[in-house]
Amino acid sequence: MSSIYLSSDNPRWIPKTEVDLQAAVDGGLFEESHHLDLKKAPNSKGDNKELARDLSSSAVDGGTLIIGVQENKESRTFELAPQPLNGLPEKIEQVARTIPDPPLTILTEEISSAANDGTGYLVVHIPASPVAPHMVDNRYFGRGDKTKYQMGDAEVVTLHARRRNAEADTLTLLRKEMDEDPLRDVGAQSHLFLVAQPTAGRRDLCLPITGAQDWNMQLHTLIRRVQENQSLRAALANQGFSPDLSDAHQGHRRARGVARSSSSLQSDRTYVADGSWGDEKVIEVQLFEDGGLRLFMTRLSDGLQRHASENEEEQVLFDSGAVILTRHMLELMRLVSDDVGYHGNWAVAVGANRLRGRRRYSGQSHWPSNHRYSADNYEESTGATLAELHHAPGTVTHRLIGPLLRSLDSEELFAKALTDEE
Repeated sequence: MSSIYLSSDNPRWIPKTEVDLQAAVDGGLFEESHHLDLKKAPNSKGDNKELARDLSSSAVDGGTLIIGVQENKESRTFELAPQPLNGLPEKIEQVARTIPDPPLTILTEEISSAANDGTGYLVVHIPASPVAPHMVDNRYFGRGDKTKYQMGDAEVVTLHARRRNAEADTLTLLRKEMDEDPLRDVGAQSHLFLVAQPTAGRRDLCLPITGAQDWNMQLHTLIRRVQENQSLRAALANQGFSPDLSDAHQGHRRARGVARSSSSLQSDRTYVADGSWGDEKVIEVQLFEDGGLRLFMTRLSDGLQRHASENEEEQVLFDSGAVILTRHMLELMRLVSDDVGYHGNWAVAVGANRLRGRRRYSGQSHWPSNHRYSADNYEESTGATLAELHHAPGTVTHRLIGPLLRSLDSEELFAKALTDEE
């Protein structure tokens, strides 16, 4: 694995064996820096707090922590100090998830020692966090040239402003998609949109997929892998929704990318009704050469006739569809990242339109909730690291659609899909 917080254009050396580590020691190559920290394993509550501060400080710009390499203070050199590996990755992950605020998601890799006695080294990848800075004991920490430090107010304000600017850029992409809604003048249903963009990818990042002769099969296979993921199915309690990604069965080449859509959406993204039942039920997934992903789905609401004697239908919202399709798209982002070797962060946004006055569908009772949505549109954006896509997709989903679900009074109904409990 390359270091996950970097783009594929800027890899850094990551050790794979004890021989790699010893060669770095012998060559005098180890030096703590803005992106590298070296430590022994934590052994106390105080050590855990110190580790949390180290992790939080590295999360601002991304970094690597190697546990099992220590400094010889007298000679000012580094030496190998293999640590017991049993339970160590779990302990480091627990510290990252429970002490910093907001929690951190990291990736770890074990390197066994030649002694084969259960000891070794742990390489901890700390992605550049999209929600940095992180607090420990109500203080923000950053990392300087070699050590961590407590941030001042001005630096914290600057980082928050940088994050807001990044989120604003993502919302601009989302609004462009919403403005180009192919069915904006068709029907009354609410529509769902998701945009995802690699933040450090090459312009031809996904050309191995989009430029291949079998691009349509590759995209079909990616979607099938999303739907066959058993842990994802469990997180969604095996719930389904129609239309889902598999209903995007028709392949199209598009400007700077490819797409799969349901049959009534043409290759130029114009809508052509075929007169069949449900032909307004449209779904589309687009993948661009630069790695950008887009989802468009027109059945975030549907008409409900409460009594047979009533002629008027009420449009009710399918919040479950928003949850399911957001989780599916995050999994698709993870698969694309892995397949093309992209280890950087993503910018993600979710939006919906035609919402004002609508209530959530309440299932078998056929009685919608009493809480009507009070705005026309919904928009939310966040960043996501590859570590989060692997280990905390529920947390990312919660950041994206938690405000919508809370407004509809349904957040608790989707607790399993919005968390990442083992």
